[in-house]
Amino acid sequence: MEEKENIEKYLNAIYQNTRTAIQSIEDILPKVSNGTFVEELSREEDEYNCLSKECENFAKAEKIDGLKDNNWIEKAKLWSAINMGTMMDKSSRNIAEMMLMGTFMGIITLIKDKDDHKNVSSELDEIAEKLYEFERKNIDRLLPFLTQN
Repeated sequence: MEEKENIEKYLNAIYQNTRTAIQSIEDILPKVSNGTFVEELSREEDEYNCLSKECENFAKAEKIDGLKDNNWIEKAKLWSAINMGTMMDKSSRNIAEMMLMGTFMGIITLIKDKDDHKNVSSELDEIAEKLYEFERKNIDRLLPFLTQN
């Protein structure tokens, strides 16, 4: 039973990481006026959705019913942070900075989650590694927007 609980905790950690990214992008996209930046964030959202779906498929295959999205308090905090962060400054530079900070936080969380769940599931390790590589590449794609207004 403990093994299944560990798998469920690890799965939820990865899933919530992807869901936080998706919500962030959904909340921030309406504030972005740069067409190239909109395309980048939309592409990122699509990939996060694919990774989220991988988690859902894993849960289904393993008959895990406890897949949890972020709770409403976390969602409200994220929404508030984005709206406060863009209230006075909707520049690409500011939004890119916010997205980069979120991406770094996602990577940090993911590294800690992987360490906390060593030898729990090689399949989940693969999903986590895909997420990690994707987020590392996002950093390189977001950095150029720091020099745009």
